[in-house]
Amino acid sequence: MIYDVAVIGAGIIGALTARELARYKLNAVLIEKCNDVAMGTTKANSAIVHAGFDAAPGSNKAIFNVKGAELMPSVTAELGVPYSNNGSLVVAFSEDEMPELENLLKRGIENGVKELRILSAEELFELEPNISKQAVAALHAPTAGIVCPYEFAIAATENAVSNGIEFMRNCEVQAVEKAEDCSVLKTTQGDIKARVVVNAAGVFADDIARMFGDDGISIIARKGEYYLFDKAKGHVVFHTVFQCPTPMGKGVLVTPTVDGNLLIGPTALDIEDKNDTSTTYPGLMDVLNKAHKSVPEIINTRDVITAFSGLRAHSKTHDFIIGFSEKAPSLYNLAGIESPGLSAAPAIAVHAAEEIVKKLGISDLNESFNPVRERPIRFRYLDDEEMAELIKKDPRYGHIICRCETITEGEIVEAIHAPAGARDIDGVKRRTRAGMGRCQGGFCSSKVLEILSRELNIPYEEVTKAGGESRILFGRTK
Repeated sequence: MIYDVAVIGAGIIGALTARELARYKLNAVLIEKCNDVAMGTTKANSAIVHAGFDAAPGSNKAIFNVKGAELMPSVTAELGVPYSNNGSLVVAFSEDEMPELENLLKRGIENGVKELRILSAEELFELEPNISKQAVAALHAPTAGIVCPYEFAIAATENAVSNGIEFMRNCEVQAVEKAEDCSVLKTTQGDIKARVVVNAAGVFADDIARMFGDDGISIIARKGEYYLFDKAKGHVVFHTVFQCPTPMGKGVLVTPTVDGNLLIGPTALDIEDKNDTSTTYPGLMDVLNKAHKSVPEIINTRDVITAFSGLRAHSKTHDFIIGFSEKAPSLYNLAGIESPGLSAAPAIAVHAAEEIVKKLGISDLNESFNPVRERPIRFRYLDDEEMAELIKKDPRYGHIICRCETITEGEIVEAIHAPAGARDIDGVKRRTRAGMGRCQGGFCSSKVLEILSRELNIPYEEVTKAGGESRILFGRTK
């Protein structure tokens, strides 16, 4: 079998692109080297929908950021993904930083960002009373927002699969051969043949391109470390609060999350090891100290529930690389998609799909395409009457597995049996939030393991934390 399109990488870019391709009459496969979707940059970033004032006018980052932010409310609504249009603030802490705010305002207007304006200190404190009193002004972007990136990617993948896209996990591309009418991907799951290959491999996109003979892409892994705080601190700020940007990025931010936590970070350190997602004491202290500049004396490590790091795919061109390769005409690169990649993703996906079907000569639409992915049941948001009715229909919803987040057995079973469903403990965690509360899985992980074993019909010893060799149990003692 020869696919029309093979998409490499099931992060937010690959997942949304696969979903857009499902709108057309074609056969396509989404392949992921890990045991689940959203295992790279998508599962560990700032979760910000940027308004679009930061990128250089005319750049791919600027064009797709603004378009993507405009699409975000409708796309997340279709996919049943939580999205909050909370707005953002870039704060100046001295008069010396005022020219930078003016530059960002001018750039944002040129990029087409709506409703931008600079607030006085008094206006800022009215919106955000916990901001440092050293602040002198702030750039307010009401069109900015927040979203859960891994839930977004999971929902897009589920919708793509429901509309006919095939999904292959644990499928790593190791080499590429050229056939007469297609590319042959040599993978850990066997050969995959495709007329067009989409390279959405994140920090490894340059490695994939080189397999096709395209050596024009160079990706640097830029590590960012974060602290995540308990929901008790979720309203320290209401907007996403930035400091003035630097050449390494948008700096350390303080932001609420769509799930009610508080997030601070990231650092920005270029590293050679593209698998290094460790956290460090110096990095986390740097995050904490810089966050204190924005919100002094409010943030305390006593309220931290976890720390993590993620890698951004920084291109040496300093811009998104989008389009067919000049050296490999069947390869469509979506590379260097760092911040504001999440914000830009809906627009990038639409653009990529349009260019790909044009290349293939496909114009017929998939008449059965359904853009809606119903949001899974969230027991914790139901009222008493709704809870009682649900439990009456399925008693598993009356069995609380994760006490911190009030996650039921019914929700976990649903997540496992969904299209492209969970196959490990972290997969359940990303889909349901079981294990994301104050105790970070201390009480519920063993129960989740039991449910995975039962529903997947595998021994306890084969259940993993995150695929591969990350087994939880290694044998029975009695």
